[in-house]
Amino acid sequence: MNTVSLTIDGVKVEVPAGSTVLEAARAANINIPTLCYLKDINQIGACRMCLVEIKGARALAAACVMPVGEGMEIKTNTPKIRNARKVNLELLLSNHNRECTSCVRSGSCELQTMCNEMGVPGGRFDGVKTPSTVDDISPSIVRDNSKCILCRRCVAVCNNIQNIGAIGVANRGFNTSVGCVFGKSLAESTCVNCGQCIVACPVGALHEKEHINEVWAALEDPDKYVIVQPAPAVRVGIGEEFGMPVGTRCTGKLAAALRRLGFDKVFDTDFAADLTIMEEGTELLERMKNDGVLPMITSCSPGWIKFCETFYPEFIPNLSSCKSPHEMMGAVIKSYFAKKNNIDPKNIYVVSVMPCTAKKFEAARPELGHDGMRDVDAVLTVRELGKMIKTAGIDFVNLPDEDFDDVLGESTGAGVIFGATGGVMEAALRTVYEVVTGKTLDKVDFEACRGIEGIKEASVDLGGKTVKVAIAHGTGNAAKLLDKIKAGEASYDFIEVMGCPGGCVTGGGQPIINATRLSYIDPKKVRAAGLYGEDADKPLRKSHENPAVKAIYEEFFKAPGSHEAHELLHTHYTARKKY
Repeated sequence: MNTVSLTIDGVKVEVPAGSTVLEAARAANINIPTLCYLKDINQIGACRMCLVEIKGARALAAACVMPVGEGMEIKTNTPKIRNARKVNLELLLSNHNRECTSCVRSGSCELQTMCNEMGVPGGRFDGVKTPSTVDDISPSIVRDNSKCILCRRCVAVCNNIQNIGAIGVANRGFNTSVGCVFGKSLAESTCVNCGQCIVACPVGALHEKEHINEVWAALEDPDKYVIVQPAPAVRVGIGEEFGMPVGTRCTGKLAAALRRLGFDKVFDTDFAADLTIMEEGTELLERMKNDGVLPMITSCSPGWIKFCETFYPEFIPNLSSCKSPHEMMGAVIKSYFAKKNNIDPKNIYVVSVMPCTAKKFEAARPELGHDGMRDVDAVLTVRELGKMIKTAGIDFVNLPDEDFDDVLGESTGAGVIFGATGGVMEAALRTVYEVVTGKTLDKVDFEACRGIEGIKEASVDLGGKTVKVAIAHGTGNAAKLLDKIKAGEASYDFIEVMGCPGGCVTGGGQPIINATRLSYIDPKKVRAAGLYGEDADKPLRKSHENPAVKAIYEEFFKAPGSHEAHELLHTHYTARKKY
């Protein structure tokens, strides 16, 4: 590999040829401030905060787009640089809504942090503000352009990574704005509610539509029996809201915190993940046996489902009819659990804690629910749950570990790994292999399903029949995979798609990691490692071994894929117009 040697602030650095000055500086642990830069997503030099001096150059250069050169001598901290950065920052503030104390990102805002570090209070260049709007029609995402700094990180992730193009830049100069085509709301656009724009945004211009007040009201209502269920990926994300290292496993503290918030029952969506495998695995085997539509594609990710409905409606018949795990859990709670405990299901209020903003959209879908009731009544992101725990004065870090409530709190390792890309496929294969072959797996880890490659492929021998599978994460990668299938370049039996890059561990509702830290840590890998660690520690690691799942079929659903199961645990999808 060709390398380039240069000097930054007197430190000799050697980096691969083609690196940028910013990458070289960070390799030497020299911090250069950035706002528009987002590793592997947005490198456009627009904010001008990463300016550096290069010996012999006529002007300051943007480090994020400046390629390194042999023998370069660079300075990142001179009076000229500091002054230029401060002026640029003040110009950004001059057109910014600075009501910071009421902003959803106060304390985690990259602009606010930079102002504090550089001693820039703002106000010197205040003048007329660009006209702005608040778009809060979407069930998942709120967009406030008065907070936007035109960094274009949201546009880059929506267009280049997710391949959706719901938002873009309109107009020029002072009238430049980020929004949807024809001035439409996100709710009227091709937005799939994945929330990747939120975690990309450095400020408070984008955030989830909060359900916190509704949940507090339900908890205070004496007539409501309030049940909560956190998704698998929540346990490796929630700790970050309290300063714990990225990917810390907090399963026991999570259950304890939810109980202290006052929920009547604390169940685990991992149970429903195991239930999903039973239904989905049965559906796959039936399709393969009876010449059903193949490849069958997973239906756990609501962002992916809306993407398919909008951009690839011809693949709707390929989608599994299974509801997603938290919707299955809601249906089970308002049927099986309600009947078993003599509770009127209309008095049960189900709250899902999800790493995903699209789950808010999903919970409101008219196709989901039964007997005139929604399966899930409210969805909290991990960030929203963090706020509630802080509001309640709960010392999360020092909580003693507790277990989830029986029976819908029991799960296997297969349910845990649903939160990582490839996890649903691996969980399904663990069960399908043993059901088909009648043999016990010697090794339950399907390594071919793991990793963060955009598209993964594998072949699995199921008792003499080779089953071809594929895994894609992020809707941009899903589009590439579906295009290959349409072109006749690939053929599969079973496909897992997760709407967010990395799967649920990096969903749009997870704690936000600032751009500088993202240059040093990859949450896709670190959070997934936490889930795989919990899977390895579980005494049971296959969904069909879950005793609670076995019991619910014996007592209520009779068998996987039964008429009773289809009534409550399955659904359908329809094509959507792009605009």
